[in-house]
Amino acid sequence: MAAGLLAAAPAGAETLKVGATSTGIPFTFLDVKTGKIEGMMVDVANAVAKASGDQAEITQTVFSALIPSLTTKKIDFISAAMIQTPARAEVVDFTDPVYDKYGDGLIVKQGETADIKSLDDLQGKTLGVQAGTVYYNIATKKGGFKAIRTYDSIADMARDLALGRIDAGLGDKPIMAYQIKTGNLKGVELAPHYVSIQVGHISLVVRKGDAKLLKTLNAGIAKIKANGDLDKIIAKWGI
Repeated sequence: MAAGLLAAAPAGAETLKVGATSTGIPFTFLDVKTGKIEGMMVDVANAVAKASGDQAEITQTVFSALIPSLTTKKIDFISAAMIQTPARAEVVDFTDPVYDKYGDGLIVKQGETADIKSLDDLQGKTLGVQAGTVYYNIATKKGGFKAIRTYDSIADMARDLALGRIDAGLGDKPIMAYQIKTGNLKGVELAPHYVSIQVGHISLVVRKGDAKLLKTLNAGIAKIKANGDLDKIIAKWGI
């Protein structure tokens, strides 16, 4: 499914295929009214492409398939809430950051926040995580849980949490906070005393060694930072 194609670009411009997930509100999500992928990172991808004299074509891909889609050349770059990590940097290249201080949070059933400060407080419990995220690796490395269940989306994870099928859910704090605030995640809340394990940057992602596109995107990022467009995009989405 493709959406978000920009208006006609200048002659000689390239159409860059951009991978984004439909489950990362407010960074990337499917607007059911328009059938298009929307969000902060979609706006960033479009703005960076425009600043570079190109245009972006947004393609919906589940989060766990974003990097495989990139490495197999089904897409040209990724624009999603994907934290830059050493492990990912071994297989893909990251642009300059477009969003800072992005970290993990923990959701629990509403009214059951208790004093959970770390994953140590969940030993022997069932933890939910989104498939393909760094949090799955963090949880499996930590160990000691009764079970670790994976989900395609935070919404699916939150639904099982509200039903009592898992004891907590580990995921992207900005996304979960936004969805709780807007009422998209019901019956759950952020554990207020939980301390993030990993805080990092969000960048655009290109194939390993694609120096030309990396340079182009970085130039576009520099432009939208300098002219204030990036700040306007972030403010628009309230993050």
